[in-house]
Formats: sequence, structure tokens, C-alpha cells
Amino acid sequence: LQDRCLYSAFTTLGCELEDMSSVSYLFIVAVFGVGFSVIVLSLQYKHLLGILLSLELMMLSLFLMIVSIGSGFNFEGQLCLILITLSACEASLGLAVLVSLIRTHGN
Repeated sequence: LQDRCLYSAFTTLGCELEDMSSVSYLFIVAVFGVGFSVIVLSLQYKHLLGILLSLELMMLSLFLMIVSIGSGFNFEGQLCLILITLSACEASLGLAVLVSLIRTHGN
């Protein structure tokens, strides 16, 4: 009975149970991406390019998380807006890191 209730809950969301396994794999890959980017960020804190690349990986992993969670729902145009918002946040984070490194270390 519990499996049937779980199946009916997933089918009312518009996704099948087979789709949920691929979504969970995408979510696990995204979690590993965020973890790896945090490790790289902590190891490469003096190099600007390493910091920017790890921030890029973190933002792409977060976007992958949003896509994997939202794949069961009807997000069509909203994902483009979320991608643009995350890209703007990433650019502002990169600029903030650049300004803070120039303030602490000079030219």
C-alpha cells in the first residue's frame, strides 16, 4: 500500500519512478561537484584563476541540483531565468574575489 501511495504521488507530479533514479544520480553528481569545488577553493585560496574556476564549478553544480530537483515539475521558462540569475551571482562573486585579492595583496 505504501509503494502504491508513493507511486501515485510521483505520477501526480508528472514523473515516473524510473525518472526518479536518474534524478537522484544527477543530484549525487551535483553534490560531489559542490564538495569538490569547496575542496579546490580551500586549497587554491591564493590563486585567482583557481578560485574563479572553483566558483564556476560550484555554480554549475548548484544549477544541476536545481535541474535535477525541478525535473519532476513543469519548469520550462523558469530554468532559463534561474540560469541567468545564477550567472549574475557568479559574476558578482568573481568580481568580489578579485577586489578583495587586490585590496589585500596590492597590484
